[in-house]
Amino acid sequence: MIYIRNASQVVTVAGASDTPKTGDDMGQLHVIENGGVVLEGETIRFVGSDKEAQHYVDSKAADGDEVTVIDASGKLVTPGLVDPHTHVVFAGSREFELDLRLKGATYMDILNAGGGILYSTARTREASEAQLVEETRKRLDRFLAHGVTTVEAKSGYGLRLEDELKQLRAARVLNEEHPVDLVSTFMGAHAVPPEYKGDPSAFVRLVTEEMIPAVARERLAEYCDVFCEEGVFTPEQSRSILEAGKKWGLKPKIHADEIVPYGGAELAAEIGAVSAEHLLRASDEGIRAMAEAGVIAVLLPGTAFFLMTKPANARAMIAAGVPVALSTDRNPGSCPTESLPFIMNLACLSMRMTPAEVLTACTINAAHAIGRADRIGSIEAGKQADIVLFDAPNYMYLQYHYAVNLVDTVIKKGRPVIVNGKRVDG
Repeated sequence: MIYIRNASQVVTVAGASDTPKTGDDMGQLHVIENGGVVLEGETIRFVGSDKEAQHYVDSKAADGDEVTVIDASGKLVTPGLVDPHTHVVFAGSREFELDLRLKGATYMDILNAGGGILYSTARTREASEAQLVEETRKRLDRFLAHGVTTVEAKSGYGLRLEDELKQLRAARVLNEEHPVDLVSTFMGAHAVPPEYKGDPSAFVRLVTEEMIPAVARERLAEYCDVFCEEGVFTPEQSRSILEAGKKWGLKPKIHADEIVPYGGAELAAEIGAVSAEHLLRASDEGIRAMAEAGVIAVLLPGTAFFLMTKPANARAMIAAGVPVALSTDRNPGSCPTESLPFIMNLACLSMRMTPAEVLTACTINAAHAIGRADRIGSIEAGKQADIVLFDAPNYMYLQYHYAVNLVDTVIKKGRPVIVNGKRVDG
């Protein structure tokens, strides 16, 4: 048994395991001042005031249970952070693109010149599965050090069957070996590869007729995603890919309206997508449709920041009743960071989300975006014991003291894996 005692604040984010938080409710964190949390095995058993927690522990100790005490005096306790949109499995890096963008090249300029996703595709195709595992393991280590205990991992840098499967198999290996849990998404439709540049419809057929069935047969992914964007995949092509995924049991997600308004948000609502992601240029009509359909908006302010463009209109989405989650979008080109706490800072400073909304967006709403809200995303009895202790007196301090890592302790499935900011489980 682990007893986390005397926390300055315990942010539970309780009460939203069935439905994501929307509107004003995103600002309701259910904070316990001077709180305590008790863990048994991989499960949270009790959360309440420290006095109540001490009473619970004493009752268990009387039965002979061994207790490990973690003193959280002066610290903030939150659920483990959840990152619901990453491209974390890839080979190589693209630091040379920064200079190009500073000289005026756009995202699509670089992509059309053979850079961007296509450059990463070439490096990923060259890499072995073992190489992908080892490169990705380092990124997951950094996620964990920043308090992230669950990550969604998209494929999409193979763009041919064997290499898409290779990415997803690497993610499966890491899900089994690494403390961070991975939730896999198939995104073979991330770009049109060079060999299909003159016939994108043939590539769409490859995705729908060969890739999706193969992924489903091996049970390598839970979700299917597509880059619905001008110059990449049209709304019609995106619909056919997501519908094919649904037929094979893959739940739909969609990269939507990142660069131009393109009807992606509307398509997400029509097709019943779990989430629509990016949404920098989503229309008012698309936002309303998402709210009505209950589609989660996964917003990526770090990508807008790194690409030096205007971020998504989070305030309009929250006002409309769209459930909002946040993510790093960890990838090799447009957002090379594993610091979800910095993304939280950016959400406040660039999108004017409140500190409470931001924490909701990185815990319970993010968990809903990857179908895990029944087990993670809040501190409630019966849920998985994923907990973070921050060297911060309250949740607002996380956004006030920005661009630094305030993580002190990370507990994953009831086991401390980061203590005093250092990895302890090897």
